[in-house]
Order: sequence, then C-alpha cells, then structure tokens
Amino acid sequence: MPKLKTKRAAAKRFQKTGTGKLKRMKAFKSHILTKKSTKRKRNLRKSTITDAANAKVMNKILPY
Repeated sequence: MPKLKTKRAAAKRFQKTGTGKLKRMKAFKSHILTKKSTKRKRNLRKSTITDAANAKVMNKILPY
C-alpha cells in the first residue's frame, strides 16, 4: 500500500498531543472584536481538544 499524503491545510490547524488527541485553536478571534467582551476574547486565546465526532475524520486526514 502506498504512503498516505497529509492534508497540509489540516496539518497547519491541528496538532497531535502525546496521547494522540487533536489540539486546535478556537474560532471567532480574527475580526469584529470590538463587540466581544474582554473575557470572551481571553477565553478564545486558549486551545482545546477536538471533539470525538470530528477527530475520527481528522485522523484519516492526518495519518502521521
């Protein structure tokens, strides 16, 4: 079986943790920030773990 290519767009957005889970940054932090509260913007800075439903698909896209 030939090697699988990694989808580069996904590789730039997700990182695999030591346990194999996928880490991602939160959305809605790029523009229209004036109406968002400071607390909300601060929480959007933090990274999160991708939920299980999406992680199943993402593991096919990111084989290595």
